[in-house]
Amino acid sequence: MTKIKVLRLDHRRRRDARITTHVCLTGRAFGASEVILSGDKDTKLMENVADVTERWGGDFTVSYRKNWDNLLDEWKKKDGQVVHLTMYGEQVQDVVDDIRSSDKDKLVVVGGSRVPGKVYREADWNVSVTTQPHSEVSALAIFLHLYFQGKELGKEFEGGKLKVVPSSHEKKIISSS
Repeated sequence: MTKIKVLRLDHRRRRDARITTHVCLTGRAFGASEVILSGDKDTKLMENVADVTERWGGDFTVSYRKNWDNLLDEWKKKDGQVVHLTMYGEQVQDVVDDIRSSDKDKLVVVGGSRVPGKVYREADWNVSVTTQPHSEVSALAIFLHLYFQGKELGKEFEGGKLKVVPSSHEKKIISSS
């Protein structure tokens, strides 16, 4: 099965902790296997997301890579493909079937404060989720939702200690510990 990893560019520990945490949680919940942080190393954020994975289950990791630019080259040498989420790319609804039809692993790049031109040039797809400014979290969620055709919504997360029981009027959580 094709693996999806997410590269979060230019994380700034003091400024971006909340949004980067949401990138990680969204990636995890919507089917990615890993988020790779670049920019500032943020051990606390990485530990917090690891704790969520331990408590709620699933096979998900957060790692750190100081120099992301070599990662794109390495990824492509290993026959992977790069999907860059940007408001300047091709519309997601027009290219998602093409992206999904390839069985190669995908590295989904979400920006930070400023995305270098190298990302645009080396991406196999520059993908726009609307042509309006919005959050990298929403772009990632919509892209993964379309990529997995909604099947991620029913995903079971094995090995967790907590599980939500859907309910129309109350909060129900099962704890196995």
